[in-house]
Amino acid sequence: MISFLIVAVLCTSCLAAPMMSYCYSPSVGGGSGTSFSTEGANGTITAIRVWEASGSYITGIQVRNGAIWETIVQVSGKYHSNYVYHMYVVTSRGRFLVVGQPTALSFNFYPVDPKAELILLSGRFNGAGITSLGAHWDVTMDQN
Repeated sequence: MISFLIVAVLCTSCLAAPMMSYCYSPSVGGGSGTSFSTEGANGTITAIRVWEASGSYITGIQVRNGAIWETIVQVSGKYHSNYVYHMYVVTSRGRFLVVGQPTALSFNFYPVDPKAELILLSGRFNGAGITSLGAHWDVTMDQN
């Protein structure tokens, strides 16, 4: 009887455990230089600004949060062994930002959970530009 009670309690606690919604899109690029991570306050990135060397690679990324009318749901682009050259960012409302030169190898970052959104970008930079990039996704409290 005791063993049945223990099994029942364990099964109930497993059912009550929340589903994991966090996922990571592994970094692309060569990865030389200093590591960075940039995230929105309260876990939600609602705006992104990207700089590029004229006609060349991505040199900087800035994110921020604000009123949550839309979130970032996909980050795609192109990279080579030395730099990230192109970024294509898509929002939950279907708007997009395209920056850089579409050359070299492709990447496509998106969350596994359809309710998840971009919460953090990480990677490496070498002073001249972004050498690698990865994306972190999760369902935020506003989405639950």
